[in-house]
Formats: sequence, structure tokens, C-alpha cells
Amino acid sequence: MKNSGDRPDKQYRERVYQIVRRIPRGRVMTYGQIGYILGEGYTPRTVGFVMHGADGSQTPWQRVINSQGRCSTGRIVLPADKQQRMLEREGVKFDATGRCDLEKYLWHPRAEKVARAKVAKAGKILYRR
Repeated sequence: MKNSGDRPDKQYRERVYQIVRRIPRGRVMTYGQIGYILGEGYTPRTVGFVMHGADGSQTPWQRVINSQGRCSTGRIVLPADKQQRMLEREGVKFDATGRCDLEKYLWHPRAEKVARAKVAKAGKILYRR
């Protein structure tokens, strides 16, 4: 998973980027969702670390948000609302508190069309494979 410099190795990062590149415009995934899909060795925090180094011209980094439906780049990216504005241009709507509706915008790589209410009630909206 990691190289001697305690930074994720290229293959580790590329697995994250491969998923992120598949996220359609106007949809999002969460750091935890990506970590869960990739399995052992991937956590929301490590996925966030990998995304911090993403090449914006090849990887749509803005489509990865936190599990509350909010952008988490305020302290990293200037201006602080850049990620949210980029997503809004793609059609993602945010409420006054800066949250998007994950039931509406969350993308599932293998099964896009699922009964959203049923999945949400089961508490599995973020982490199904």
C-alpha cells in the first residue's frame, strides 16, 4: 500500500482515481464510499489524502465529498467554495447549509438504478457494493 516515504504508492492512488474518473457529471461519491469499495487499506481519510494530489485535468476531484453531503476542501482549496461552485455548474444542488441530497446525487458504480427510499431506510445508501 505505501512506499518507504509514507506516501501512497502510484498503484494505490490509481485505484482511487480509476473510480473517480467514472463518476458522471452531476453526481458525487463520498470518501468513505470509495474506501469501502476498494477494501482493506483504504479509509475515508486515505482517500481524501489521495484526492488532495489529484490532477484536476484528468480526475474530477470535485465529485468526491464527505458523508454528510458537504464539500471538505474549504481549508485546502482557495477559494473555499470552489468545489461547491464546480459541482453546482454540473447541476448538483446544495441547500443553505452547504449540503447536497445524497439520495439524489450519490452515484453507485455498479447499480445506478436502485430504489433510493428502500436503500436509505436500510441505512446502506453510502456503502453498498
